[in-house]
Amino acid sequence: MYHAHMIEKLRGHLAAIYGEEHAGPLATEIAARVEISRTRLAATRIQLDPLGERDVILITYADQVTAPGEAPLTTLADFLQQRIAPWLPAVHLLPFYPSSSDDGFSVIDYYRVDPAFGDWEDISRMGEKFALMFDAVFNHASVQGDWFRRFLAQEPGWEEAFFSVPGAPDLSSVVRPRTHPVLTKMESAAGARQVWTTFSADQADINFSDPRMMLRLVDVLLFYIEQGARFIRLDAIAFLWKVVGTSCIHLPETHRAVQLFRTIAEAVNPEIVIITETNVPHALNVSYFGDGTNEAHMVYNFALPPLVLHTLRTGSAARLTTWAESLDFPGDKSTMFNFLASHDGIGVNPVRGILDPAEIDALVETTLAHGGRVSEKSNPDGSTSPYELNINYYDALNGDSDTATAINRHVAAHAILFAMRGVPGLYFHSLFGSRGDQAGAEKTGIPRRINRQKLDRNHLDGQLDSADSRESQIFERLREMLVTRSQLRAFHPTSQQSVLNLGDAVFAIVRGNEGEQVCCVINVSDNRVSVVLPERFLPRSADCVDLEAYQWQWISESAR
Repeated sequence: MYHAHMIEKLRGHLAAIYGEEHAGPLATEIAARVEISRTRLAATRIQLDPLGERDVILITYADQVTAPGEAPLTTLADFLQQRIAPWLPAVHLLPFYPSSSDDGFSVIDYYRVDPAFGDWEDISRMGEKFALMFDAVFNHASVQGDWFRRFLAQEPGWEEAFFSVPGAPDLSSVVRPRTHPVLTKMESAAGARQVWTTFSADQADINFSDPRMMLRLVDVLLFYIEQGARFIRLDAIAFLWKVVGTSCIHLPETHRAVQLFRTIAEAVNPEIVIITETNVPHALNVSYFGDGTNEAHMVYNFALPPLVLHTLRTGSAARLTTWAESLDFPGDKSTMFNFLASHDGIGVNPVRGILDPAEIDALVETTLAHGGRVSEKSNPDGSTSPYELNINYYDALNGDSDTATAINRHVAAHAILFAMRGVPGLYFHSLFGSRGDQAGAEKTGIPRRINRQKLDRNHLDGQLDSADSRESQIFERLREMLVTRSQLRAFHPTSQQSVLNLGDAVFAIVRGNEGEQVCCVINVSDNRVSVVLPERFLPRSADCVDLEAYQWQWISESAR
């Protein structure tokens, strides 16, 4: 049976969210559900290993690669098994549930696999070969789903399932990443309701102030864990709790909800990892670590993509070095989820206060010059400002260049990514240096589609089998890098990181604990440079290391 200690932890979280009156019964109810899930998982005898230096997570759509006559999940699993296992052992399957928009993030049914992709058996088979990350899209759900239908019908128990507000409240303080109105008027059985729609009129925000909705989403969380999710990505979690008259972002109840989810996940299996996705300025982003032991196990490192882009655009690592020196890691119970690209664009909010406004403007100008698009957000004063750069990372770095230098620059960016303390996330398109899907963005009018192209399996295999193709060159070099990384204990997700300041043209860090350290040096410029490293990392009889343009080296102490 479940322990009184776990119930007390649950009760503490729930009291902070709902008050003492509701906390006890809710804690007992959740604890009972946790025990059922724990028993079911124990019966499967699936063992999860602790995170280590081998762990890298590939970010992909369920239908990322397709072949005639095959379910996309079958095609994807076969492609990954043939090309990627075992050097890339984990896969983030972007939302594969039935949805009505936003490429899966407007969820119609949390409990089903979209039949266009496959079924739960396909997910299970993939889980036998790869650790899996599922999206917990808990902030909102589709207005075309059964949950919202019940809300509009005002069925008993669903009357307040989605967040709505009466009258004409002052919402000028609300922070959100969109420019459309925050409220969408919809007719219900109880009359017109002004439903809160943070992301689109098709995505209604769930009302977590109704404890029944918390229980329903806890059930979803437990279901995902039972279905094989090792990693749970809390999508758009910063917006979870709303109080009219506030910013409605990062509220204390939101942080406590993340703590609740972590407590539940760890009670089922201590190796389940909770990851928060909060595309906000860095200081607010890392607040989701809590005290380092009680909130997110991993936090998306949203400042890294624009900082690496700025670094390689300017040929100067000064900003990246200064920022990396300032990083304060939360101990050995939590770490960063580092990435350069994802299904979304490159957020610029995370580097406000790290880069100057003129430097952010330069990133915007580079994106537009390289064929990308720029999404904007509304500000409280009624103005708009850049929020996200919609462009493939290869294009952001290189424009339309396919030269050896362009390929080297793309690989150098990933040498930085793979060296940083934390767990790396590698977007499918970055693995091959894919170019932007201009036609997809134009046809749909959705800027993010530029970075979400689905690929034909036969064509992709052909490119990878051609040694001279951009795709093959990048794929092989990143593969070699990750194979090397997996063999070095210094790259454990929580091993120490210290920054070396070796001049603007070089980004350099030392990873690892005493006796197993690796010095990572990356030339971020298009010039040859010589750098003086700590003596223990220098080759015998050498007083420096020479790096060609965009060359990287990982040098172990044992190399001497």
